[in-house]
Amino acid sequence: MVRQAPARLHKHLTTNISSIYWNFVCEELPTNVCAFAIATSGKRCLLENSAANNGKVEYQCKTSEVIVGNMKEHIETDECVDACGVDRNSVGISSDLLLESQFTAKLCSPACYEHCANIVDLYFNLAAGEGVYLPDLCEKHKNGPHRAMIELSSNGAAAEDEFAPAPYSPVPYSPDVY
Repeated sequence: MVRQAPARLHKHLTTNISSIYWNFVCEELPTNVCAFAIATSGKRCLLENSAANNGKVEYQCKTSEVIVGNMKEHIETDECVDACGVDRNSVGISSDLLLESQFTAKLCSPACYEHCANIVDLYFNLAAGEGVYLPDLCEKHKNGPHRAMIELSSNGAAAEDEFAPAPYSPVPYSPDVY
């Protein structure tokens, strides 16, 4: 069961969060604004799911251990969610989306990259965890999206004119040779 904030409250939360003086705790957020939110503690909120006693999937907003250095008490705007191509119903935090060319195109677009610091910061750090520098990935994606995805999936190991070595052919096994 997904808890939803009324539309009026959602609009108020996403546009006026800085004017509210309260302790922002992830576990108290409605699930439809949980993903990409940052608590008063500076920790990222994440959406988790679990099976209820009746067999249905229930969603909860939880506090992660991921700390955002320069942002607190933030609920991502609908504009940034749309511009960056992310989904408020995303469960957990994962770098998997970086492997999708369409997602990377939206993340690297000026509408997202220049105006949605929270989402860019999240994926900057996720990319770094994969050994990839997000600004370089965005530049490569502009110049050749297919090549950028190949390099990302190989953790940046593919260089332009580099080839893999030829397969090694071991000496055939012979039981008579010691």
